[in-house]
Amino acid sequence: MCSFGYAHMFSYFINRIGLFEERHDWKEGAELNKNRLARGFARFCHSGRGLAIPVSFLILFVSSMAIISVMYCLAVDTVNDRSQSLKVPMAKQEMYQFDDTILSVLWQPGSSGMLDFGDCDGTLSIRPTGNVLVINVTDGNSISNTIFNAAIGQVAYELPYSEESDTGLFLEGDSRAIVDQSGSQMTQLSIQNGAQQPEIQLSFRPMTSIASTVENNRTVNDLRIYVVNLNSSQDFELMGEIPLIVSCTAVQNTVTSYSVSYQLTSLTVTASLSGNVGQVSIPMVSDPYGTLINVELVACNVEIERGIG
Repeated sequence: MCSFGYAHMFSYFINRIGLFEERHDWKEGAELNKNRLARGFARFCHSGRGLAIPVSFLILFVSSMAIISVMYCLAVDTVNDRSQSLKVPMAKQEMYQFDDTILSVLWQPGSSGMLDFGDCDGTLSIRPTGNVLVINVTDGNSISNTIFNAAIGQVAYELPYSEESDTGLFLEGDSRAIVDQSGSQMTQLSIQNGAQQPEIQLSFRPMTSIASTVENNRTVNDLRIYVVNLNSSQDFELMGEIPLIVSCTAVQNTVTSYSVSYQLTSLTVTASLSGNVGQVSIPMVSDPYGTLINVELVACNVEIERGIG
């Protein structure tokens, strides 16, 4: 009985001693692992190779973001440039329609037309006091007279920024200050340099016509000079979509007659339009005893005003 009890107690102490040793071994293992981790972290912090990978990833990330930002800005600028370049053809089309509206009421007092000028990101200007026209007739002998000297007005549309503005291009007509009826037109629609930006300018130059008859055994030359006058229009500058009213208010005829007693072959009509000088030579029918010349100035007064909208 006693030997069994001593054996049981011996086994109990052996087990306790083993448990103590296991716990001691676990603590030593934990301490050893902790020391290993500390030494490994220290070696990582002092190792260039350990930092190279995350630093490389950071550099690649920042570089990629910078490239993406630059490409985005370039794409936005390209889209904006193309959008602005589309505005120029739109402005040209609107000015074509403006010209057509004016032409539709010419020489018809009391007639009018309406136009909704579209928004092309520019500024529409009606300038009744611009575009000064001076007309002079001479035969190089006894006739020399200024028959017109006044501003006839102008319409201009300041274009938005564009890399290609085609400055100097005539969309309608050409640069001549005066023309005859042989296949020419009065409209001058062109792209010119403005105060700040290029602009599409719409104006009208004088045109001549001649007819010869015989009255009481004497030759008569009837010279007509046509002028489109916009100087009774409203003076304004507006952006956006603009409703406009174009009206023919009157057609005025002024006749100046010249009787010459010598044979005349031609008469020269000189026009100065905003400093641009041009002339046409008008053939005269005459006999050795002279001729009668009737110079008729036909001015069509057109009024442009802002509509309600």
